[in-house]
Amino acid sequence: MLSIKKYAAIDIGSNAVRLLISNIIEQKGRSVQFKKSSLVRVPIRLGSDVFLNGEISEENKKRMLDTMTAFNLLMKSHKVVTYKACATSAMREATNGKEIAKLILAQADIDIDIIDGEEEAAIIAATDLHSYIKEDKTYLYVDVGGGSTEFSVIHLGNTVASKSFKIGTVRLLNDIVKKDTWLNLEDWIKQNTKGYDKVDLIGSGGNINKIFKISGKSLGKPLTYFYLTSYYNKLQTYSYEERITELDLNQDRADVIIPATRIYLSAMKWSGAKDIYVPKIGLSDGIIKSIYYNTVSSVNI
Repeated sequence: MLSIKKYAAIDIGSNAVRLLISNIIEQKGRSVQFKKSSLVRVPIRLGSDVFLNGEISEENKKRMLDTMTAFNLLMKSHKVVTYKACATSAMREATNGKEIAKLILAQADIDIDIIDGEEEAAIIAATDLHSYIKEDKTYLYVDVGGGSTEFSVIHLGNTVASKSFKIGTVRLLNDIVKKDTWLNLEDWIKQNTKGYDKVDLIGSGGNINKIFKISGKSLGKPLTYFYLTSYYNKLQTYSYEERITELDLNQDRADVIIPATRIYLSAMKWSGAKDIYVPKIGLSDGIIKSIYYNTVSSVNI
Protein backbone atom coordinates (compact mmCIF):
# COMPACT_ATOMS: atom_id res chain seq x y z
CA MET A 1 0.00 0.00 0.00
CA LEU A 2 1.43 3.37 -1.06
CA SER A 3 0.70 6.55 0.91
CA ILE A 4 1.79 10.04 -0.23
CA LYS A 5 1.21 13.13 1.90
CA LYS A 6 2.51 16.67 1.51
CA TYR A 7 4.20 18.51 4.38
CA ALA A 8 5.50 22.09 4.28
CA ALA A 9 8.28 23.96 6.05
CA ILE A 10 8.57 27.74 6.22
CA ASP A 11 12.03 29.06 7.14
CA ILE A 12 12.02 32.79 7.98
CA GLY A 13 15.69 33.67 7.95
CA SER A 14 17.65 36.90 8.25
CA ASN A 15 18.49 36.90 4.54
CA ALA A 16 15.59 35.09 2.86
CA VAL A 17 12.24 33.44 3.52
CA ARG A 18 11.65 29.93 2.12
CA LEU A 19 8.71 27.61 1.60
CA LEU A 20 9.65 23.96 1.10
CA ILE A 21 6.90 21.49 0.16
CA SER A 22 7.84 17.82 0.36
CA ASN A 23 6.14 14.56 -0.56
CA ILE A 24 6.21 12.06 2.30
CA ILE A 25 6.12 8.63 0.62
CA GLU A 26 5.30 5.62 2.77
CA GLN A 27 5.22 2.09 1.43
CA LYS A 28 4.90 -1.11 3.43
CA GLY A 29 8.25 -2.81 3.92
CA ARG A 30 10.25 0.24 2.80
CA SER A 31 11.82 3.22 4.54
CA VAL A 32 9.90 6.49 4.33
CA GLN A 33 11.01 8.79 1.48
CA PHE A 34 11.14 12.60 1.68
CA LYS A 35 10.96 13.99 -1.85
CA LYS A 36 11.12 17.72 -2.55
CA SER A 37 8.06 18.88 -4.46
CA SER A 38 8.48 22.67 -4.52
CA LEU A 39 10.82 25.32 -3.12
CA VAL A 40 10.07 29.05 -3.16
CA ARG A 41 12.63 31.57 -1.90
CA VAL A 42 11.95 35.28 -1.33
CA PRO A 43 14.96 37.49 -0.44
CA ILE A 44 13.35 39.89 2.05
CA ARG A 45 16.55 40.33 4.11
CA LEU A 46 14.95 41.11 7.46
CA GLY A 47 18.39 41.18 9.07
CA SER A 48 19.33 44.44 7.36
CA ASP A 49 16.49 46.10 9.24
CA VAL A 50 16.90 44.39 12.59
CA PHE A 51 20.66 44.26 13.05
CA LEU A 52 20.99 47.98 12.26
CA ASN A 53 17.74 49.48 13.57
CA GLY A 54 16.42 46.89 16.02
CA GLU A 55 13.08 46.41 14.26
CA ILE A 56 11.51 45.25 11.02
CA SER A 57 10.60 48.18 8.75
CA GLU A 58 7.08 48.95 7.55
CA GLU A 59 8.08 48.02 3.99
CA ASN A 60 9.40 44.60 5.02
CA LYS A 61 6.45 44.03 7.35
CA LYS A 62 4.18 44.40 4.30
CA ARG A 63 6.45 42.16 2.20
CA MET A 64 6.36 39.52 4.95
CA LEU A 65 2.55 39.68 5.10
CA ASP A 66 2.28 39.39 1.30
CA THR A 67 4.77 36.51 1.23
CA MET A 68 3.04 34.56 4.01
CA THR A 69 -0.35 35.09 2.33
CA ALA A 70 1.12 33.70 -0.90
CA PHE A 71 2.69 30.76 0.97
CA ASN A 72 -0.68 29.95 2.54
CA LEU A 73 -2.34 29.88 -0.89
CA LEU A 74 0.47 27.75 -2.33
CA MET A 75 0.13 25.22 0.51
CA LYS A 76 -3.61 24.97 -0.17
CA SER A 77 -3.00 24.56 -3.90
CA HIS A 78 -0.49 21.75 -3.21
CA LYS A 79 -2.93 20.14 -0.71
CA VAL A 80 -0.41 20.32 2.12
CA VAL A 81 -1.78 18.53 5.19
CA THR A 82 0.50 20.02 7.86
CA TYR A 83 3.21 22.66 8.14
CA LYS A 84 5.66 24.30 10.54
CA ALA A 85 6.90 27.90 10.25
CA CYS A 86 10.12 28.81 12.07
CA ALA A 87 11.71 32.26 12.38
CA THR A 88 15.36 32.69 13.42
CA SER A 89 17.74 35.54 14.34
CA ALA A 90 16.07 38.55 12.72
CA MET A 91 12.53 37.93 13.99
CA ARG A 92 13.95 36.83 17.35
CA GLU A 93 15.89 40.06 17.87
CA ALA A 94 13.35 42.47 16.35
CA THR A 95 11.50 44.56 18.94
CA ASN A 96 8.38 44.14 16.78
CA GLY A 97 9.00 40.47 15.89
CA LYS A 98 6.22 39.06 18.09
CA GLU A 99 3.84 41.79 16.97
CA ILE A 100 4.45 40.93 13.30
CA ALA A 101 4.03 37.22 14.04
CA LYS A 102 0.60 38.00 15.56
CA LEU A 103 -0.34 40.13 12.53
CA ILE A 104 0.64 37.33 10.14
CA LEU A 105 -1.39 34.80 12.14
CA ALA A 106 -4.44 37.09 12.05
CA GLN A 107 -4.22 38.16 8.40
CA ALA A 108 -2.34 35.38 6.58
CA ASP A 109 -3.32 32.47 8.85
CA ILE A 110 0.31 31.34 9.25
CA ASP A 111 1.40 30.45 12.78
CA ILE A 112 5.08 31.41 13.24
CA ASP A 113 7.29 29.89 15.92
CA ILE A 114 10.22 32.18 16.80
CA ILE A 115 13.01 29.77 17.80
CA ASP A 116 16.40 30.23 19.48
CA GLY A 117 19.78 29.19 18.07
CA GLU A 118 19.91 25.94 20.02
CA GLU A 119 16.48 24.82 18.77
CA GLU A 120 17.51 25.79 15.25
CA ALA A 121 20.60 23.56 15.53
CA ALA A 122 18.47 20.71 16.93
CA ILE A 123 15.97 20.92 14.05
CA ILE A 124 18.78 20.92 11.48
CA ALA A 125 20.22 17.85 13.24
CA ALA A 126 16.89 16.10 12.53
CA THR A 127 17.83 16.00 8.83
CA ASP A 128 19.44 12.94 7.29
CA LEU A 129 22.83 14.31 8.32
CA HIS A 130 23.88 10.90 9.60
CA SER A 131 23.39 9.37 6.16
CA TYR A 132 26.16 11.69 4.91
CA ILE A 133 28.72 10.99 7.62
CA LYS A 134 31.01 8.07 8.34
CA GLU A 135 30.72 6.93 11.92
CA ASP A 136 34.47 6.41 12.35
CA LYS A 137 35.27 10.06 11.56
CA THR A 138 35.04 13.46 13.25
CA TYR A 139 33.22 16.42 11.68
CA LEU A 140 32.59 20.07 12.40
CA TYR A 141 29.13 20.86 11.06
CA VAL A 142 28.69 24.52 10.07
CA ASP A 143 25.31 25.98 9.08
CA VAL A 144 25.77 29.59 7.95
CA GLY A 145 22.76 31.90 8.09
CA GLY A 146 22.17 35.61 7.69
CA GLY A 147 22.06 36.37 11.42
CA SER A 148 23.85 33.48 13.07
CA THR A 149 25.90 30.37 12.38
CA GLU A 150 25.35 27.05 14.13
CA PHE A 151 28.35 24.82 14.87
CA SER A 152 28.31 21.18 15.98
CA VAL A 153 31.16 18.75 16.58
CA ILE A 154 30.16 15.21 15.54
CA HIS A 155 32.45 12.37 16.70
CA LEU A 156 31.80 8.70 15.90
CA GLY A 157 28.26 9.57 14.81
CA ASN A 158 27.34 11.51 17.97
CA THR A 159 27.05 15.26 18.52
CA VAL A 160 29.51 16.05 21.33
CA ALA A 161 29.34 19.86 21.28
CA SER A 162 27.03 22.43 19.72
CA LYS A 163 26.78 26.22 19.81
CA SER A 164 25.20 29.13 17.94
CA PHE A 165 27.22 32.32 17.32
CA LYS A 166 25.93 35.72 16.19
CA ILE A 167 28.14 35.69 13.12
CA GLY A 168 26.04 35.69 9.96
CA THR A 169 26.32 36.97 6.41
CA VAL A 170 23.96 39.94 6.82
CA ARG A 171 25.64 40.99 10.09
CA LEU A 172 29.06 40.81 8.40
CA LEU A 173 27.84 42.78 5.37
CA ASN A 174 26.74 45.55 7.74
CA ASP A 175 30.03 45.32 9.66
CA ILE A 176 28.36 44.71 13.03
CA VAL A 177 30.17 41.57 14.20
CA LYS A 178 32.46 42.43 17.11
CA LYS A 179 36.06 41.20 17.16
CA ASP A 180 35.35 39.48 20.50
CA THR A 181 32.67 37.33 18.83
CA TRP A 182 35.21 36.12 16.26
CA LEU A 183 37.73 35.42 19.04
CA ASN A 184 35.11 33.49 21.04
CA LEU A 185 34.27 31.42 17.97
CA GLU A 186 37.94 30.71 17.24
CA ASP A 187 38.48 29.61 20.85
CA TRP A 188 35.34 27.42 20.84
CA ILE A 189 36.32 25.64 17.61
CA LYS A 190 39.91 25.07 18.73
CA GLN A 191 38.88 23.84 22.18
CA ASN A 192 36.25 21.45 20.84
CA THR A 193 38.30 19.98 17.97
CA LYS A 194 41.80 19.83 19.47
CA GLY A 195 41.43 16.27 20.81
CA TYR A 196 40.87 14.73 17.36
CA ASP A 197 43.53 13.66 14.85
CA LYS A 198 41.54 14.67 11.78
CA VAL A 199 38.44 16.83 11.37
CA ASP A 200 36.38 17.32 8.19
CA LEU A 201 33.83 20.08 7.74
CA ILE A 202 30.20 19.62 6.74
CA GLY A 203 28.74 22.85 5.38
CA SER A 204 25.12 23.82 4.85
CA GLY A 205 23.44 27.00 3.69
CA GLY A 206 22.54 28.54 0.35
CA ASN A 207 25.99 30.02 -0.28
CA ILE A 208 28.03 26.83 0.12
CA ASN A 209 25.39 24.99 -1.93
CA LYS A 210 25.94 27.54 -4.72
CA ILE A 211 29.73 27.23 -4.54
CA PHE A 212 29.45 23.44 -4.63
CA LYS A 213 27.21 23.61 -7.70
CA ILE A 214 29.65 25.95 -9.45
CA SER A 215 32.56 23.59 -8.66
CA GLY A 216 30.99 20.82 -10.74
CA LYS A 217 31.84 18.23 -8.08
CA SER A 218 29.61 15.17 -7.82
CA LEU A 219 27.46 14.80 -4.69
CA GLY A 220 29.43 13.20 -1.87
CA LYS A 221 32.79 14.57 -3.02
CA PRO A 222 34.32 17.32 -0.86
CA LEU A 223 35.57 20.78 -1.72
CA THR A 224 39.14 21.35 -0.59
CA TYR A 225 40.43 24.22 1.55
CA PHE A 226 42.62 25.18 -1.43
CA TYR A 227 39.61 25.34 -3.80
CA LEU A 228 37.51 27.38 -1.37
CA THR A 229 40.39 29.80 -0.73
CA SER A 230 40.95 30.25 -4.47
CA TYR A 231 37.24 30.88 -5.06
CA TYR A 232 37.11 33.34 -2.14
CA ASN A 233 40.04 35.29 -3.61
CA LYS A 234 38.44 35.20 -7.06
CA LEU A 235 35.14 36.60 -5.74
CA GLN A 236 36.93 39.60 -4.26
CA THR A 237 38.47 40.57 -7.62
CA TYR A 238 34.96 41.21 -9.00
CA SER A 239 32.69 44.11 -8.15
CA TYR A 240 29.17 43.41 -6.87
CA GLU A 241 27.77 44.17 -10.34
CA GLU A 242 30.34 41.89 -12.03
CA ARG A 243 29.46 39.02 -9.69
CA ILE A 244 25.90 39.31 -11.00
CA THR A 245 26.70 39.79 -14.71
CA GLU A 246 29.87 37.71 -15.11
CA LEU A 247 29.63 35.08 -12.37
CA ASP A 248 25.86 34.67 -12.87
CA LEU A 249 24.97 35.12 -9.18
CA ASN A 250 21.56 36.39 -8.09
CA GLN A 251 21.66 39.92 -6.71
CA ASP A 252 20.77 38.75 -3.19
CA ARG A 253 23.55 36.12 -3.36
CA ALA A 254 26.27 38.24 -4.95
CA ASP A 255 27.03 40.19 -1.76
CA VAL A 256 26.48 37.61 1.03
CA ILE A 257 28.55 34.87 -0.67
CA ILE A 258 31.82 36.57 0.34
CA PRO A 259 31.18 36.78 4.12
CA ALA A 260 29.68 33.26 4.01
CA THR A 261 32.86 31.86 2.44
CA ARG A 262 34.90 33.70 5.06
CA ILE A 263 33.00 31.88 7.84
CA TYR A 264 33.55 28.44 6.27
CA LEU A 265 37.24 29.14 5.65
CA SER A 266 37.72 30.39 9.23
CA ALA A 267 36.08 27.22 10.58
CA MET A 268 38.33 25.07 8.38
CA LYS A 269 41.45 26.94 9.45
CA TRP A 270 40.71 26.77 13.19
CA SER A 271 39.69 23.10 13.11
CA GLY A 272 42.52 22.06 10.80
CA ALA A 273 40.03 20.67 8.26
CA LYS A 274 41.29 20.23 4.71
CA ASP A 275 37.95 19.19 3.17
CA ILE A 276 34.35 20.42 3.35
CA TYR A 277 31.41 18.16 2.45
CA VAL A 278 28.19 19.77 1.18
CA PRO A 279 25.12 17.52 1.61
CA LYS A 280 22.60 20.26 0.63
CA ILE A 281 20.50 20.19 3.78
CA GLY A 282 19.20 22.95 6.00
CA LEU A 283 16.54 24.16 8.39
CA SER A 284 13.65 23.55 5.95
CA ASP A 285 14.65 19.90 5.49
CA GLY A 286 14.99 19.51 9.26
CA ILE A 287 11.51 20.98 9.86
CA ILE A 288 9.93 18.48 7.43
CA LYS A 289 11.59 15.51 9.12
CA SER A 290 10.84 16.88 12.60
CA ILE A 291 7.14 17.09 11.71
CA TYR A 292 7.17 13.51 10.45
CA TYR A 293 8.96 12.13 13.49
CA ASN A 294 6.79 14.28 15.79
CA THR A 295 9.74 16.06 17.38
CA VAL A 296 8.19 19.51 16.79
CA SER A 297 4.58 20.61 16.96
CA SER A 298 3.09 21.41 13.57
CA VAL A 299 -0.11 23.00 12.30
CA ASN A 300 -2.72 21.02 10.36
CA ILE A 301 -4.34 22.66 7.36
